[in-house]
Amino acid sequence: MSQILDPSTLPPILSSDSYPKEKVLSPFEEFWYFFRQNRGAVLGLLIIGIFTLIALTASFLAPYGEAEIFSESLQKPPFWVEGADPRFLLGTDDVGRDLLSRLIYGAQISMGIGFLVVLFSMLVGTVLGLLAGYVGGILDRVIMRCVDVLMALPSILLAIVVVSILGPSLLNAVLAVSLVAVPNFVRLVRASVMSEKEKQYVIAARSFGSGHFRLLVINIFPNCLAPLIVQATLGFSDGILNAAALGFLGLGAQAPTAEWGTILADSRQYIESGPWLVTLPGLCILIVVLAFNVFGDGLRDAFDPRLKK
Repeated sequence: MSQILDPSTLPPILSSDSYPKEKVLSPFEEFWYFFRQNRGAVLGLLIIGIFTLIALTASFLAPYGEAEIFSESLQKPPFWVEGADPRFLLGTDDVGRDLLSRLIYGAQISMGIGFLVVLFSMLVGTVLGLLAGYVGGILDRVIMRCVDVLMALPSILLAIVVVSILGPSLLNAVLAVSLVAVPNFVRLVRASVMSEKEKQYVIAARSFGSGHFRLLVINIFPNCLAPLIVQATLGFSDGILNAAALGFLGLGAQAPTAEWGTILADSRQYIESGPWLVTLPGLCILIVVLAFNVFGDGLRDAFDPRLKK
């Protein structure tokens, strides 16, 4: 015999508004979600932030001036070595300058070099890449043949040649390293533009009467930013490394400027009697360059949709 059900005992019918909805992430929240999966990249970002803060506040953090000399305290060891002077936490160099202060001011100069190199090379490379990829034809061939010539030469050798022609100085070193970095941006932007300009949204915008400038700057360029940002991050580390190499060879920043490569070059003759004079600026270069590299890898993974699960 069938049982009659009491409607009051049945569970309530849920409306569509009652079901839980999955939260829609904003573009930044989605980027941060995938970026933080790479712990090395997060650590690299933290290190970059620390060194950037040091560079911006160098005049407040440094206990002494970058070129201030203490003639009575020559080549004092750091605090962990017997015979250290408590006034100088990381010791002094061969002429009596505080090494900690010089490293702090060196962060300001080296990070500034990296920023200027990326700024100059990205501006020039982006403009040339946009023109080569969008216009095509003879302009594309001319630009790419010049890029091929630049890329056929070793980067540091090309930078040395440019600085040798212009003369050794910090500004000329920045210009030389920027010139070396331009081809990477040109090739990257050109490839992105050639891929984007054949897509449906560009064709639709062109059919509605959009001009070339609007198509290139408003429609195409924003979609090239993701790989451009990654390349800029990696170019930052290359700029610091190449500028330090030029400083080490005596072609970059000149004494008494406290640039890490120059500090390293001035101290190489004391590698046995005062190894900390060589080790500490070398570690600064290593840590910053490594931080930018792993940070760039994290950016690439976060921006690449093929790596998102």
